[in-house]
Amino acid sequence: MPVINRIADFHPEMTEWRHDFHRHPELGFEETRTSALVAQRLREFGCDEVHEGIARTGIVGVIHGQGGPNGRAIGFRADMDALPIEEATGLPFASTVQGKMHACGHDGHTTMLLGAAKYLAETRNFSGTVYVIFQPAEENLAGGGVMVKEGLFDRFPMQRVFGIHNWPGMPTGTFLWREGPMMAAVANLEVEITGKGAHGAMPHEGNDPIVVAAAIIQALQTVVARNVEPVEAGVITIGCIQGGHTYNVIPSTVKMMGTARWFLPEVGDLLESKFLKIVTGIAESFGCTAEARFLRAYPATVNDAESTQMVLPAARAVVGEDKVLPLPKPTMGAEDFSFMLNSCPGSYLFLGGEGEYSVHHPQYQFNDEILPIGASFFATIAEQLLPR
Repeated sequence: MPVINRIADFHPEMTEWRHDFHRHPELGFEETRTSALVAQRLREFGCDEVHEGIARTGIVGVIHGQGGPNGRAIGFRADMDALPIEEATGLPFASTVQGKMHACGHDGHTTMLLGAAKYLAETRNFSGTVYVIFQPAEENLAGGGVMVKEGLFDRFPMQRVFGIHNWPGMPTGTFLWREGPMMAAVANLEVEITGKGAHGAMPHEGNDPIVVAAAIIQALQTVVARNVEPVEAGVITIGCIQGGHTYNVIPSTVKMMGTARWFLPEVGDLLESKFLKIVTGIAESFGCTAEARFLRAYPATVNDAESTQMVLPAARAVVGEDKVLPLPKPTMGAEDFSFMLNSCPGSYLFLGGEGEYSVHHPQYQFNDEILPIGASFFATIAEQLLPR
């Protein structure tokens, strides 16, 4: 069975929804227009319940199958927020909001889940309950974690939860799956070094925090290379340095920001310990002081093996056996669906969309061809896992 015929029928309508979301991007916890439209459409589709205001702008739609609720339930999740990026695609439906863009495809994810909700509410060809979860603030603000803390799985008890993310680097319509770690845990790194400013020609009269920053950056590169077991994975990257403002002045402070990534909890603990010791220790050895913060953001996205195997037949039904492929290794990107998977068994798959530019690029373009594929995948999971 390929893409569900009924979903293929309203593919043009889904495309219009997606383009409208794209024109009006909203950042995390600001998705008021987006969530209002989602709630409106869910009601128009005939969902049994529509719950708003979860994690500020999040929404959960409830769809009961034939016979009503019976204790069997699964959930599907889509993220809704955009990124603080100035769009450079030149598309006729490009962002109308300066400095904001759907550069990660969340407009497409929202649209795919709306398409699945429309079909499931029409057909009810399943037994049990489907929850459609529209989550705010995936980008950096952990909206998924907020939904869990606010009782998502207590209010809407489900046995499993599933999500997908478009993947521009793979052929259109290809599903990539993996048991276990799929995406990395992440921490944000902040450093502030305090020394003593001086004239650039008289460094002996000061205490140069820029030299300290350079030493710290070099030393941090040894954390993974010389402390993490080579067959495991870890990353420490400094991505921002701020210090000084002219040619010949040694500043008194330098600030740095960066990121750390890992999969195993013990690797994360090691990265944190070494980071804090290296930053403060090197600063002290130079006669400076340093504040170091290792701010854990998202845990690793870890797929439940049983749940992953349960949804592969649905993927194969929609795109064919040859387009459902194992992901050879996890990605160091991060995803706050991890909070949901920590609280409920489930799985997260990538859906290839092909494209010249990857996500988080100002010229990234979501591939509208995969809208009915993603919607059909969700709908087929419901019909297969909750049979009548």
